[in-house]
Amino acid sequence: MQKCETIMKPLETVEVLQTSFFSQRMPAPIRLRELIRTIRTARTQAEEREMIQKECAAIRSSFREEDNTYRCRNVAKLLYMHMLGYPAHFGQLECLKLIASQKFTDKRIGYLGAMLLLDERQDVHLLMTNCIKNDLNHSTQYVQGLALCTLGCMGSSEMCRDLAGEVEKLLKTSNSYLRKKAALCAVHVIRKVPELMEMFLPATKNLLNEKNHGVLHTSVVLLTEMCERSPDMLAHFRKNEKLVPQLVRILKNLIMSGYSPEHDVSGISDPFLQVRILRLLRILGRNDDDSSEAMNDILAQVATNTETSKNVGNAILYETVLTIMDIKSESGLRVLAINILGRFLLNNDKNIRYVALTSLLKTVQTDHNAVQRHRSTIVDCLKDLDVSIKRRAMELSFALVNGNNVRGMMKELLYFLDSCEPEFKADCASGIFLAAEKYAPSKRWHIDTIMRVLTTAGSYVRDDAVPNLIQLITNSVEMHAYTVQRLYKAILGDYSQQPLVQVASWCIGEYGDLLVSGQCEEEEPIQVTEDEVLDILESVLISNMSASVTRGYALTAIMKLSTRFTCTVNRIKKVVSIYGSSIDVELQQRAVEYNALFKKYDHMRPALLERMPVMEKVTTNGPAEIVQTNGETETAVLETKPPPSGLQPANQANDLLDLLGGSDITPVIPTAPTTKPASAGGELLDLLGDLNLTGIPSITAYNKNGLKIDFTFERSNTNPSVTVITIQASNSTELDMTDFVFQAAVPKTFQLQLLSPSSSVIPAFNSGTITQVIKVLNPQKQQLRMRIKLTYNHKGSAMQDLAEVNNFPPQSWQ
Repeated sequence: MQKCETIMKPLETVEVLQTSFFSQRMPAPIRLRELIRTIRTARTQAEEREMIQKECAAIRSSFREEDNTYRCRNVAKLLYMHMLGYPAHFGQLECLKLIASQKFTDKRIGYLGAMLLLDERQDVHLLMTNCIKNDLNHSTQYVQGLALCTLGCMGSSEMCRDLAGEVEKLLKTSNSYLRKKAALCAVHVIRKVPELMEMFLPATKNLLNEKNHGVLHTSVVLLTEMCERSPDMLAHFRKNEKLVPQLVRILKNLIMSGYSPEHDVSGISDPFLQVRILRLLRILGRNDDDSSEAMNDILAQVATNTETSKNVGNAILYETVLTIMDIKSESGLRVLAINILGRFLLNNDKNIRYVALTSLLKTVQTDHNAVQRHRSTIVDCLKDLDVSIKRRAMELSFALVNGNNVRGMMKELLYFLDSCEPEFKADCASGIFLAAEKYAPSKRWHIDTIMRVLTTAGSYVRDDAVPNLIQLITNSVEMHAYTVQRLYKAILGDYSQQPLVQVASWCIGEYGDLLVSGQCEEEEPIQVTEDEVLDILESVLISNMSASVTRGYALTAIMKLSTRFTCTVNRIKKVVSIYGSSIDVELQQRAVEYNALFKKYDHMRPALLERMPVMEKVTTNGPAEIVQTNGETETAVLETKPPPSGLQPANQANDLLDLLGGSDITPVIPTAPTTKPASAGGELLDLLGDLNLTGIPSITAYNKNGLKIDFTFERSNTNPSVTVITIQASNSTELDMTDFVFQAAVPKTFQLQLLSPSSSVIPAFNSGTITQVIKVLNPQKQQLRMRIKLTYNHKGSAMQDLAEVNNFPPQSWQ
């Protein structure tokens, strides 16, 4: 026995020594506060990284030793490192161990770590389900609150399904601390598993009777989520639960209640709850007359009684305005809402001005007159230094332009175009073009406005601005002398605005004789000689600022002047011959062709270079087009039959346009037969190259029940085996044909490409057409056959028909 005791004593000594050794090797870890202070002393990123790595190594060692004493402290430090952006995933299991602990301090850090380090993409979170379920049934409300917060923050759909019952029980409890957390947790459950929504419906009946503002706030959030996600729930709360009167009562109590230090924010009682209630009212009142009528009075009270001196009041007013605009409110209430937005525009806070402009932009179409009252304030916002406010003000200003204020608004917008930043110029110029085209009081005003834009921001305008302005000038016959004089003066010594120079070159080429003769009646004429005009155009040709397209306009203008001027023809010949060897292929081609006109085809030159006819604005609205000629409006029927032998085909006219005026000019349709000699066609063919100027007859492919479909044909310039078919569908009945769909099929020896149609509605009474392009590849030159299928709605019935087209003209496929 003594021998055994002797043996035991050395063993006890070894244990004591081991314990002493480990206590010396593993000192107590530093506290979180000391770690923060140490990290903040780091002078460089590398020094901070070194401190973090050293502390992480110590924490890992502590985790491996299963140190329960300091696990909570280590996880807290790890969460701080995670917030700094360093990896902390190795602490996930330690968080689960803390959650399973019976100490509240451990659970608090464990749940916080789970919310930060875990999400539903990691399977580790499923291990928490049982712990959360136990804590939801815990006797201490604070532990239950931790579990509700964690489930509402990162619970997956599987966890939500398993724990929804416990959340629903806590939602019915009388403890307001738990009810508000359970309501927010229920919101997360509904988002993850929408089919569980009905489970919480019974619990919502008494939520709005709670006096606690926290419970009211979270209850409104829960009801909002349910109404947004389910139309059935929305209808239920509107009709069965009578939710609107309850919300109106709560909101009225908030407005009329006196000072409450617990809920007061800048003199307003619980603005957060007010905003949430207004959002829920907006959802309930949308497209519902009864609900909207029930909330009209309270919305008017909120709009008139809310203090606007503080930002809190402005937030409530903004939500009130959004609610008024979204429900079926009274007209007087909508005017009140727009007036509130108008007052917002005078606020010093840029954010408030921005949301006001955005809201007015959304409502300008429905309440145009009410928004017009604040036009001057909106225009003043164009001078704001903030670019976001400036852009919104510009968009709203264009939305306010109409026939009554177009002169004043264009004056302000042109001033803005002159002084705004480059990123605004393109959008502003486009907006001015569209507004001027729609509301121009006169053609002279329209031309002056477009020229002002080209002078101010010509380099920023759209590509179609040049042909559109050329067409406008061409159609304004009485303004030709005035326009060419204005454009001539606009480009004297300044070729930086390329679109302006292009339009000016085109006009000088067309109406240079009017410029030299001084026939302008609208303003004092200027004295210009033929040589001075040619000096300007030659300067455009040699200017480094001139683009290739601009030089093409200038060279063509010089060529046109050879038939309008009398004293400078030899000078024009020299200029044209010089550019016959230009390194610019486009200029070289033009010059060679123009030289050929001077030499071999001089007898054709006056006819080819005669003044352009009035351009008809061709749209795809159908055979009955509105054509403006000299300011008079008349209806002209555009025939789809093949042109007579003495009439110039449309594609020939387009080729001539490309020769004479540049490729950017809008195609025209001749209004009168040409007077060219019969032999001119063959000579012109030699001049322009291998162009097929012979027309292909059009056909009627379908004509039944008031629906008529015509085919017109063109041969592709790039591939002779491709036939381009343009279909035109017209409707002679008294009602529109809607949802029109054209389908086509050809034999396997052909290949067919069907492009998108211009519309899906064929107007009645032949007042318009639908056009669609078909490209057919016929490499074997076989006779073309096609089967078509037509579907559309007419007089409330769905129509469908099949037809075969076998009468294609030989020219279309040979």
